[in-house]
Amino acid sequence: MVTMPARRIDCFKAYDVRGRLGSELDEDVAYRIGRAFAQVLGARQVIVGRDSRATSPELAAALIRGLNDAGADVRDLGLAGTEEMYFATAHFGADGGIEVTASHNPIDYNGMKLVGRGAAPLDPEGDFATLAALAQSGAFPEPERRGETRDFPEARAIYARALADFIDVAALRPLTVLVNAGNGTAGPTFDAIAAELERRGAPLRFIRINHQPDPAFPNGIPNPLLPENQPMTAEAVRDHGADLGVAWDGDFDRCFFFDAQGRFIPGEYVVGLLAAAFLEKHPGEKIVHDPRVVLNTRDMIASAGGRAVQARTGHAFVKRAMRESGAIYGGEMSAHHYFRDFHFADSGMVPWLLVVELVSRKGVGLGELLAERMRAFPSSGEINFRLDDPGAAIDRVVAHFAPQAIRRDETDGISLELPDWRFNLRRSNTEPVVRLNVESRGDAGLVAAKRAEIEALLAGPA
Repeated sequence: MVTMPARRIDCFKAYDVRGRLGSELDEDVAYRIGRAFAQVLGARQVIVGRDSRATSPELAAALIRGLNDAGADVRDLGLAGTEEMYFATAHFGADGGIEVTASHNPIDYNGMKLVGRGAAPLDPEGDFATLAALAQSGAFPEPERRGETRDFPEARAIYARALADFIDVAALRPLTVLVNAGNGTAGPTFDAIAAELERRGAPLRFIRINHQPDPAFPNGIPNPLLPENQPMTAEAVRDHGADLGVAWDGDFDRCFFFDAQGRFIPGEYVVGLLAAAFLEKHPGEKIVHDPRVVLNTRDMIASAGGRAVQARTGHAFVKRAMRESGAIYGGEMSAHHYFRDFHFADSGMVPWLLVVELVSRKGVGLGELLAERMRAFPSSGEINFRLDDPGAAIDRVVAHFAPQAIRRDETDGISLELPDWRFNLRRSNTEPVVRLNVESRGDAGLVAAKRAEIEALLAGPA
């Protein structure tokens, strides 16, 4: 038995690891997580990748030492996106996978995303909770052997070929696509996919900005969901006359779209668009969505003859719902997109491939494809609040609107549907904030008015 001093570890969140460097996450914590992961999962082979943050190499090295010391062999992807870890874990039959990443969190954070066999998420109340408790206890048994580590660069080419298989290259028409990697992890992986598409004869032209990984993030933390981060991509789309723009977050498991005019396309409309595209090819399939913004998505699924399945927000919960229902596609308004044919995992690269194919087939731009949907179902976008007493604030909102509601749903936070509009109010799984989304049927003014009314209730008495 190897006994390390017991230690409280505060970086275990609902289903992932995310913490402030030094105070919540350091090399000792990373080592403990490696030891615990191998023990709890009985893992003999683990895939490890890391993002472009300055501390990711040292945290990955400590994690790998822990895995090796627990008897697990490691296949190290090096700099790679979270979805490359998912793919390699499932495709090569590993017992689990870990990506060292803080995604879009501030620069003084880092974290880890963990999966088991087949890239399945760990049960938050099962293996994940057991792993967290073991890492904190520091009581690790001696393994029969020490594991070995080898680099695994060949995985990327296999992954790139698998992604190119998602689309019919022969259906593509000449398009100019502007891509913004945000100096995160996406650049080298995108280049591998672009090279595979070129080899297959795809008539696409790519404009790359902020393409090289840079741990200093000279253009800010890559999080295209933030309004202040969107103008750079929007202006570049217009300046280069691109047909559309794509931007990724730090570990590129989310991608964001801009139309030919540089307008940002909110994620919920992309979910509906991809759902309809899948149902056009596969009628009657199930589509999973999250509960935050649903009116447009449900309408498009129903119109296309599909069946909607609602899941709690967060990749662990969406993936579970997809596996249980056999859904072909799942999407969250936060720009996470999940695919049955990608081992039920989320990908930030598959969506732009599908959108490029869809735009090519329809012969119209992305903005034109979605303009009517955005008018028919306007939404507020997600608004975040840091509140002194979140529970009391949420209770004030619910008490005010519940008597008028025609439907109440507590899948994730609280959703109330009223005759012409709907809202969802929930606490974040990963950050100390309360998140609000408001949507309506065809009345943008109503969305704005109800957003203001809810904000006042959250703030409390003057």
